Amino acid sequence: MSKIVVTAATGELGQLVVKHLLEKVPASQIAVSIRNVEKASALAELGVEIRYSDFDDPASMEKAFAGASKLLLISTPQDESISRIRKHVSAIEAARKAGVKHIIYTSFAFADVDAFAPLANVHLATEYSLQASEIPTTILRNTWYQELHVNPSLQTYIEGGVIINSAGEGKINTATRDDLALATAVVLTEEGHENQVYELASSQSWSYPDLAEILSKVSGKNVSYQAVSDAESLEGMIKAGLPEGLAQFLVAIDSKMAAGTEGHTSTDLEKLIGKKPTSIQESITQWFVS
Repeated sequence: MSKIVVTAATGELGQLVVKHLLEKVPASQIAVSIRNVEKASALAELGVEIRYSDFDDPASMEKAFAGASKLLLISTPQDESISRIRKHVSAIEAARKAGVKHIIYTSFAFADVDAFAPLANVHLATEYSLQASEIPTTILRNTWYQELHVNPSLQTYIEGGVIINSAGEGKINTATRDDLALATAVVLTEEGHENQVYELASSQSWSYPDLAEILSKVSGKNVSYQAVSDAESLEGMIKAGLPEGLAQFLVAIDSKMAAGTEGHTSTDLEKLIGKKPTSIQESITQWFVS
C-alpha cells in the first residue's frame, strides 16, 4: 500500500504535521522516516510505520522512501549551507530511485524576493534540484516561525520596559508552526497541488513598535521601543550573554527588517488552512495565559 512518508517527524514541525495527518487519514497510511527510531515509539503505538533513514546514508533513505505516494521532505536543521544542500540533493536522488510520486518540500518564504540570504540560498538551491529531478513537486515556502519571538524574552522586555534593537520600523512576517503544519497536512492529503509554490506567510506582518504595543496591552505595563545601530545592538546582545554567533544572526535579521525585505505577506496559508493564521497578538496572549 502506498504511504505518505514524513521525514524529520520527531522534530518540532514534523510532530505537528503528523498530528494533523492523523486527524485526516488512518495511521496505516502514514510512515515516518527518521534517524532515531526510539523517539517515535509513541507514533508506533498509534499505528504509524517507523522507518530508519539518515541523510548521510543514501541507501537508508531509498529504502525508507519506498512506496511513497507523497514524501514530505522537511529541510535539515541549521548547518553549514553546502552541507545542507548536499543532504537535500541526496534525499531527492534517493526519492527518485525509490520511485516517489510526489515530493513536498519545506522551503523559505519569498526565497526569490531578496529574502534572508543565509536561508534563502540553501532553499533555492534545493528548489532548483527538485525541478531538475522531474519529480512532481510542491514547494511550501514557510515564513519565520512565530515561536522564535514568543518566548521568555518577552518577560525581559516587560520587566525592562523597553525593546532595543536595530530593526527600526521594519516589519517581519511570522506564522505558528501549528498553522504551517496544518497547511502541510492539507497538501499531503489532497490532490491537485503538484508543481505549485505556496508562500506560507501571514496576511499581516508586524514591527517591533507593534510588539511593544502588544506587550503593553497584554501585560498592563508600559513597554516602549528604542532603535539603535546594528553595532550597538550586537554589543548589547553580547553583553546580555548571547553567544556571538547567535547575536550576529539576530542582528542580520533585524538589518533585513530595517531594509524592508522581511515583511512580505501572502494569503496562501489562509486559503490552505481555511482560516486566518494565528496572529502575533494571539500567540502572545496564549503564551501569557499558559
